Amino acid sequence: MYLMMHEDRHFDQDLIKKRLIDFEGLVLKAYVCPTGYTSVGVGRNLETNGITEEEAMYLLNNDIADVINKLDKHWIAWRKLPITAQYVCIDVVFNMGINTWMSFRRTRSYMELGEWEKAGDELLDSKYAKQVGRRAIFNSEQLKSCQA
Repeated sequence: MYLMMHEDRHFDQDLIKKRLIDFEGLVLKAYVCPTGYTSVGVGRNLETNGITEEEAMYLLNNDIADVINKLDKHWIAWRKLPITAQYVCIDVVFNMGINTWMSFRRTRSYMELGEWEKAGDELLDSKYAKQVGRRAIFNSEQLKSCQA
């Protein structure tokens, strides 16, 4: 049990958490609270309080680990690709999700065959490329750089 000090008083952090969760609830997705604010967790008002950079980095680290786990589960061949191509896989899956990435059959086939020019071109021939612009161009160039 972690104790906070404030003006010579010790607070029972676990008791405070228990009471707040009891009254506020614990909601793991964004929701609109009774006063109309977008909130998350235990009454965290995202519109007024947002999140800290440290919290954002914590979430990002979890999201990156989740992306890597999904790639391992759905397309283990990605682990045999050059590191530059692996970074592209992580970025694309982070951006559009594993299911959409798995629908990029030609791009992934060219990657598995080591046909990097074709893989890069194929990545650009997509709705994804039209939506994200320079991000897709960057990832295409990264794939093509694996040719060397």
